[in-house]
Amino acid sequence: MDLGIRGKVALVTAASRGLGRGSAEALAEDGARIVLCARNEEALRDTEQAIAALGAEVLGIVADMADPTAPDRLIEATVERFGRLDIVVANAGGPPPASALELDDDAIRAAVEVNLLSAVRLVRGALPHMRAGGWGRLCCISSYSVVQPIPGLALSNTARSGLRAWAKTAAADLAAEGSGITLNLVCPGPHATERMRQLGGSGVTMGDPADFGRVVAFICSAHAGFVNGATIVVDGGATLAL
Repeated sequence: MDLGIRGKVALVTAASRGLGRGSAEALAEDGARIVLCARNEEALRDTEQAIAALGAEVLGIVADMADPTAPDRLIEATVERFGRLDIVVANAGGPPPASALELDDDAIRAAVEVNLLSAVRLVRGALPHMRAGGWGRLCCISSYSVVQPIPGLALSNTARSGLRAWAKTAAADLAAEGSGITLNLVCPGPHATERMRQLGGSGVTMGDPADFGRVVAFICSAHAGFVNGATIVVDGGATLAL
C-alpha cells in the first residue's frame, strides 16, 4: 500500500535504535524525508546511514529529550533544512524501574519531563507548521502500561498515563479545529529492544521493532485521517482488555 507520504517531512525522536529506529525506517521506506535525533552520536550516525541507504533524505541531530530546549531546536532545524514539517513521532527512553511507594518527587519530575512534557513540547512546536500546511500527523510512542500498569515500572506507568490523558484531550481540540491534523498514541508491549534486555525480558515473547514501525507509519499516513485520539496497543495480546 502506498501510504501517501512521499515527500512529507517526518521528525522522529529517540530514533537511533529500537522502536524509534523502526518507525523512522518505515516512514523512509514509503518516501518520507526524515529528521531523527538521539543522545548517542555513534548510534545516530549508524541509523542515519541506514536510512540514507533506503534512498531517503535524512538529517541526524544529537539531542536529549530530557533537555527542555531540544524539541524547539529540532523543529527549527527541520524547517530550516526542509522548509516544512508534516509528521512528528514523539519517542523517548523509558525511566528506570521503581516501586510506586519508593518514588520521591525528583524521580517523578524526571519521568514526567522525559515521557510526558517532551511530547507535549514537540506537539506544541510542530502545530504552527502543520496548520500552515493544512495537514499533519502527530504520533506519540508510549507503552501498553497506559492500559494495564506494569509491576515495578511505577515511573513509566505514571508519566505515560498522563501523556495519554493529555493527548486524548488535545486530539479532541484538533478535531474541533478541522485542521487536518491528527494526534494518536501507539503503545508497544514487549519488543526486541535494548530497553527490554535491560528490564530482563528474556523468555518473553517479543515483537519486531520493524513491524511496530509499520504500524506507526500507517497511523502517520494519508489513509489514517479519521484515526484521531486513539490508543493503539501493539503488544501481541499481552494486555487483558479489549
